[in-house]
Amino acid sequence: MLEKKIKILFRHRSMEMGGVEKVLLGLLNNLNPDKFEMTVCLTLNQGKLRDELPKHIRKVYLTDGKEDFSHNSLLQKLQLVKRRIKLRKLKNSPAIADRLINDTFDIEIGMDYRDYDAILNSTHKNSKKIGWFHSEINVPKFQPLVPNILKSFPQFDHMVYCSHKIKDMMHQYYPNLNYPAESVIINPIPIEEIKRKAEEKLENFPEGPVFASIGRLHSRKGYHKLIDAHTKLINEGFHHSIIVIGDGDEMNNLKAQAAKNNVEKTFILMGNQMNPYPYIKKADYFILSSESEAWPLVIAEALILQKPIIATEVGDVGLMIKDRETGYLINYETDEMYSAMKTFLTDPSLVSHIKENLKTIESQFDNKKIFDSVENIIETLLKK
Repeated sequence: MLEKKIKILFRHRSMEMGGVEKVLLGLLNNLNPDKFEMTVCLTLNQGKLRDELPKHIRKVYLTDGKEDFSHNSLLQKLQLVKRRIKLRKLKNSPAIADRLINDTFDIEIGMDYRDYDAILNSTHKNSKKIGWFHSEINVPKFQPLVPNILKSFPQFDHMVYCSHKIKDMMHQYYPNLNYPAESVIINPIPIEEIKRKAEEKLENFPEGPVFASIGRLHSRKGYHKLIDAHTKLINEGFHHSIIVIGDGDEMNNLKAQAAKNNVEKTFILMGNQMNPYPYIKKADYFILSSESEAWPLVIAEALILQKPIIATEVGDVGLMIKDRETGYLINYETDEMYSAMKTFLTDPSLVSHIKENLKTIESQFDNKKIFDSVENIIETLLKK
């Protein structure tokens, strides 16, 4: 007789291009489909990755994404208002969402803090609840959300942190919180897929040297500091370009800053790209200028593609990169970004040394261990 499959529901807001979404896709593609029957419920059917869900996964969504809205701006505004009203109703009455999902589950998983309320307020009272946490709790702009997060944590059956730093920081700031069972599981890396996609040809790539960076355009990603560091180098005669792949609230501010500094031709804001890997592969270097991160997937991706990396030592970056051996670690300071880029542009022996060490870097990423750990958490919870 066939063993009954464990039914899992993943809840997530949308499928914009980002680290959390890639983690979700990694889980869906690699958790054993003979053991688990998986459903994904998106609050908004939105984002460049929404069609990347594997075929064996049931997908449900609660509201339409912007991609399906009218091109008429007036109609689009009406659709947005209608969607906002529906989202408010869904927040106030979790049973509506559960009726739309129309199934029962053994396990419900919230992929980040925005999904916690939906999981914890679901009408499936017998399901075990797992939360995934990817955020540094002390980030200033994060503070308005903290009270709700603290209230949510003890209600979960298990909390997964994507980095040791994230977990340690949570306990350091809130030592008396009633924590559920916990694990640290780093983000999985689709190594072969990254290498395959990186082979795609690119048109109109700048003449070198080129630094690539990938990230959502939020102030905590530090791109405003990177523009200033880049400008200083250009003004001193160090020719180079920086390509930034990603979109977000800061796009207009960054464009204005680059124009004001007369570097809009060398600080290139590319917006989102479905396949960012050829840009990393073709660039000479990779740079991460963030004020805060957890276990940044982009660092792993750049390491897999054997790019010398400059990165702020935030989150678990210091565990991923060995300073002056497999990359170059800096503080979140404009002067340090400037100095590190200048070093890469003027010290070929250091760059060669790093490149040599990156030839065997793949061995530090063990995906099987990651997915086995997740399966073990799920199975252990259901035995309790």
